[in-house]
Amino acid sequence: MGRYTKCLAEALAATRRPGDELTLARLDFKRRGPPFPAPGARFKAVRFCPGRLAQYCWKTLGWPPYNLLAGRADVYHFPNFIIPPLTRGRSVVTIHDASFIRHPEFAESRNLSYLNANIRRTAARADAILTDSRFSAREIIELLGAAPERVHAIPLGIAPPPAPPPPERMQALLQAAGVHRPYLLAVGTIEPRKNLAFLVEVFEAMKDFDGCLAVAGMPGWKFEPIMARMRASPRASRILLLGYQNDETLNALYAGAEALVFPSLYEGFGLPPLEAMARGTPVVASGIDVLREVLGTGALMIAGFDAGEWAKAIGGLLRDQEARARLSEDGRRQAARFTWETTARETWEIYRQVAS
Repeated sequence: MGRYTKCLAEALAATRRPGDELTLARLDFKRRGPPFPAPGARFKAVRFCPGRLAQYCWKTLGWPPYNLLAGRADVYHFPNFIIPPLTRGRSVVTIHDASFIRHPEFAESRNLSYLNANIRRTAARADAILTDSRFSAREIIELLGAAPERVHAIPLGIAPPPAPPPPERMQALLQAAGVHRPYLLAVGTIEPRKNLAFLVEVFEAMKDFDGCLAVAGMPGWKFEPIMARMRASPRASRILLLGYQNDETLNALYAGAEALVFPSLYEGFGLPPLEAMARGTPVVASGIDVLREVLGTGALMIAGFDAGEWAKAIGGLLRDQEARARLSEDGRRQAARFTWETTARETWEIYRQVAS
């Protein structure tokens, strides 16, 4: 959740009204100082103990109260699912999705235990619950029993996309990443809910596509069977595992791809397809409710998970230049609706409601 916290904090600092005060408090045992610039915000370093030890104390002892660490505030916002026990005062929490309840098999066991031990207390305790989509709001109300009037869907933002790199720079970045065109792109953590083993099956069914499948993302929970499936593929030599890529290289990967393919089984929002759409890259995505909500008509949505149907749809899109151009334009238009400034302004409104 670090990216959400950083982008929201920067935007909150930039959208303050006169008289608003924003303090960004974090556990800082190593005295590293502010983690990112946020002009107008005050950073407070909390040096009680390392983050994991603090989590252990909160989980097992319910101590110490967060207020003693961070100091007084009109509203406390906890951006990562859980309000620490014994927190006093008015609190807002962000619960990004309910995947760990709907699909516990997708969650890492230690994290699942921590969430299950604290999430219902948090949902009952919070004065307001923020989440990333209307779909996730419905899930939280249904699965956690949260009061509907306290659950607020505030979509995430995306940064304005940089211009595509010049051709020479594009070629150098792709070459350094080990990628050659044409290629399909997948972006995200290698974990079961991203459905990458299915994507390999789709890629194998695309007999007429002589390009590569590039996967940009770090190994996550239960990644081993997924990696094994990739290595066992008859087209393994064309499946490129890129790992983490910096922003410049990721921008080049988006810009150079024939399409971004996103066959996820469950999401709370879906940032990678929006980032691709913002750059005019065609997106093919699973037709799950949340992606239909977020991506709208800006992506080619496929219902169900039949590899042959996916291969046929992607192949048809790659051959139809008119459809690609139309999807590219629709995608840019849809992605432009999501900005961190809007996210921050809506979040400030919740703070004001809770404070009053």
